[in-house]
Amino acid sequence: MSFAGEVKKELCRPEINRSCCAMAELMGTLLYANTFTADCIRIVTESAEFARRLPYLLRKAAATKFDVLPEAGVAGKLTLCVTDPAKIAHVFARCGFSAETSVSLHVNLGLLENDCCRRAFLRGAFLAGGSVTDPEKRYHLELSTTHLKVSRETELLLDELALKPKATERKGSSVLYFKQSEAIEDFLTLIGAPVSAMAVMSAKIEKDWRNDANRKTNCDAANVDKAVAAAQEQLAALRRLEERGQFDTLPEKLRQTAELRRAHPEVTLQELAELHEPPLTKSAVNHRLRKLLALGNEA
Repeated sequence: MSFAGEVKKELCRPEINRSCCAMAELMGTLLYANTFTADCIRIVTESAEFARRLPYLLRKAAATKFDVLPEAGVAGKLTLCVTDPAKIAHVFARCGFSAETSVSLHVNLGLLENDCCRRAFLRGAFLAGGSVTDPEKRYHLELSTTHLKVSRETELLLDELALKPKATERKGSSVLYFKQSEAIEDFLTLIGAPVSAMAVMSAKIEKDWRNDANRKTNCDAANVDKAVAAAQEQLAALRRLEERGQFDTLPEKLRQTAELRRAHPEVTLQELAELHEPPLTKSAVNHRLRKLLALGNEA
């Protein structure tokens, strides 16, 4: 099952106990469903759990039934429909609309006075018109509806709840979306999917850990390459000093460092400093090596 499927499965586990929340969830479902018109109510989903929840939701909120239910055991897309004009008119009325006169649908805020009802509305919107990508791959959650006014009013509702989605248009639909893991976590927690929110958080922690480990590995590799290049340059300078007969005439301290570098070309500056008798500081060894480089590079 996809991550989005797991989220919807989690959202469908709690029972709908309050009639006001059932009505709010139904409104969110219908406004974000495939079709919500005076001619037809049609909800298409891949979630078997959501398909099982819908008949109960419609009965609890609007005291009516679907005319078409998906057949048991059918895989893939599951479609539920209301086609009876009288039933459709009743559902419209329960949402505060008129099947005959409502041209542009909107979010009936009169049904969302309580915080629990706002959460229920957003839960229904996500179940019907929402999707979320696997956080192991990337962060993206969206709500899509064909009703522009509904999308704008949902955006205002989310803003009031301290969530700030981005908005776009895609193939005739209005889309609100989040691309930040923290916002996705907050949204999923708000609508009743805390386990899925924790999965997003865990994925982010693991990604951050891997990225940090990669950065450290890359940094260590770069430092090793830099140290190797520096050591090769130092050894070349020492060879030039020896070719010119200057190596044995070096001051004692410089000669000590030069001999240790020739004997241990692979060690770091810190390790080279500790090989001295008595041990030197890394800065002191670096100063001596720079002086040996300067002498070796003289014409």
